[in-house]
Amino acid sequence: MPSFFVTGGTPLHGSVRIGGAKNASYKLMIASLLASSESRLLNFSRISDVELVSKIIQYLGGKVNRAGERAIFIDPSTLTNHVIDKEHGEQGRFSTMFIPPLLAKFGKAVVPAPGGDKIGKRPLDRHWDGLRALGAEVEYKNGMFHATCKKLVGTTYRFTKNSHTGTETLIMAAVLAEGTTILENAAEEPEIDDLISFLNKMGAQVRRRTHRVIEIRGVDSLEGAIHRLLPDRNEAVSYACAAIATKGDVIIENARHEHLTAFLEKLDEIGAGYEVGDYGIRFFYKGPLKAADITTEIEPGFMTDWQPLWATLATQCEGESVIHETIMANRFQYVEELKQMGATIEKYNPEVAHPEKVYNFDLENDGPKNNHAIKIHGPAKLKAGKFRIKDLRHGATLIMAAMIAEGTSEISGIEHVDRGYEALDERLRSMGAKIERK
Repeated sequence: MPSFFVTGGTPLHGSVRIGGAKNASYKLMIASLLASSESRLLNFSRISDVELVSKIIQYLGGKVNRAGERAIFIDPSTLTNHVIDKEHGEQGRFSTMFIPPLLAKFGKAVVPAPGGDKIGKRPLDRHWDGLRALGAEVEYKNGMFHATCKKLVGTTYRFTKNSHTGTETLIMAAVLAEGTTILENAAEEPEIDDLISFLNKMGAQVRRRTHRVIEIRGVDSLEGAIHRLLPDRNEAVSYACAAIATKGDVIIENARHEHLTAFLEKLDEIGAGYEVGDYGIRFFYKGPLKAADITTEIEPGFMTDWQPLWATLATQCEGESVIHETIMANRFQYVEELKQMGATIEKYNPEVAHPEKVYNFDLENDGPKNNHAIKIHGPAKLKAGKFRIKDLRHGATLIMAAMIAEGTSEISGIEHVDRGYEALDERLRSMGAKIERK
């Protein structure tokens, strides 16, 4: 596999147009299988997760066609298979999301345990409990999940803890169920609203009611629809942090400020520059940055996906920054590499009065050596090194740190970055970064 070679010290200048959200793209592809006819999905990024889901749909018998630069047409009418083999399913973290459309088509589904980023045990029990409440039977045998049902029936289900993917899975299961389903303590991410919008265009009846309550009235069938994906807010934050940390000035076309409120508030706190316009958002360095504390939270709070990127930015802030991670149990894998580059970072576990209310992961699955907070002392003069990427955001973090650092860094494992960023090296080069893939 190739590596990235990154030479630091050059501020980013220019503009970049972000594509469709990774965390919506493959889920809408899976949701399209609930229909009886072709859907046309627009504004896709060319990332490996999208290609993998395309291969799985084709393996199941569906038709997937690239139609133009950023459009994908999916026809589920030819689905013939209810089993996803381990070779396909274990490569991503989305295998279990195929269960609702496969149950709707065949009354049964067999999928492998999901892979993806190793950022803590994923609470799949929240998926299974909800599917069982709707009438499905779910068993785990020989590394595979087996789900069956005669007919899903609407119910009221309350998530014990917030679950982004669990909410999406149960929405997809409920749209063709008999009767009405009420999901309580449901997640509120804009990517979920994008899924709801697409399903409603297909003929579903899904609406948000009061705070964190979603109502789904089951319908008999769904038809394909045309839908444009919302822009990727994680990609926007990645380029924004890189621009500010390198003391640059970048316009991010398509970025939506309403999806980045918690991030923009923290930029105000550290003294970074940004301007919101009809074109998107401009991010720029306007002078010394001040330290600030963040706590990751469920929507609409500061996203867990943003905190590794923020940590690298915090190494360039004056004073002590604290990051408290409450969503994922193991999301500080990047710390040792930043320390090798010259950052001063201390891991610790903060005192929390009611951890069961603070942490969104299941405490019984928390590793004994996991720390849930770090202190970063800055500003730090970073130096280049040789590193291997462990997960998607870990990769973006190391690349950004290398762009700040003195010297040339070699970064391997870049397939993790290709999962979620389209041509990241090409886009950074177009804004002046010194990064090569070889």
